[in-house]
Amino acid sequence: MDLSNRNIGYGITGSFCTFAKTRKEIQRLTEMGAHVIPIFSYQTQNCDTRFGTAKEFMEEVCDITGNPGIRTLQEAEPIGPKGYLDVMVIAPCTGNSAAKLANAITDTPVLMAAKAHMRNGKPLVIAISTNDALGASFKNIGMLMNTKHIYFVPFAQDNYEKKPNSMVAKMELLPETISAALEGKQLQPVVTGIKKAPDRSVWGGFYIIREWYYAFFCAS
Repeated sequence: MDLSNRNIGYGITGSFCTFAKTRKEIQRLTEMGAHVIPIFSYQTQNCDTRFGTAKEFMEEVCDITGNPGIRTLQEAEPIGPKGYLDVMVIAPCTGNSAAKLANAITDTPVLMAAKAHMRNGKPLVIAISTNDALGASFKNIGMLMNTKHIYFVPFAQDNYEKKPNSMVAKMELLPETISAALEGKQLQPVVTGIKKAPDRSVWGGFYIIREWYYAFFCAS
């Protein structure tokens, strides 16, 4: 896995609870020799939360990458005609951003960058992080997964007892996913964390949904 000298656009949307992992993966990518260009959503730029302030987080990311980042629609749009990214990542990608991306809405710097980048037929990697992945966001995730040039960081239910609809990407698999995407491949398995169903009465519904999903969205 060689990502040295690769130009990676790194879109960050407002899943604030995953920002610590996001920062760690950006650090890893830069240590692997990649040129990381951060792209900040408006929520990332403006929302202070219990996980830290927007200003501190953005400063840390910019210090790691040595790049001031993309913060406006006007700065994001030239990604298309200039074509300088090898791959773009949205990590974390919220359910809101996934819904907009699936429906061609480009009202944030991250979404504009994704649209501009994909016009060049290059890979877009999504690291989903949403509490309703198996609820209202399920259809949007399916649409994106069935879209050419879009690849997903493998993801799993993060707390099936208290948040049964929630799924979060395995951020530690981001470099491997990027490497596979650059070869036109989806890193597998894309849905992880379920090696054996402990109780079919509890998990049966998930298996039915999963089988329906693959039959409906992924049939060749």
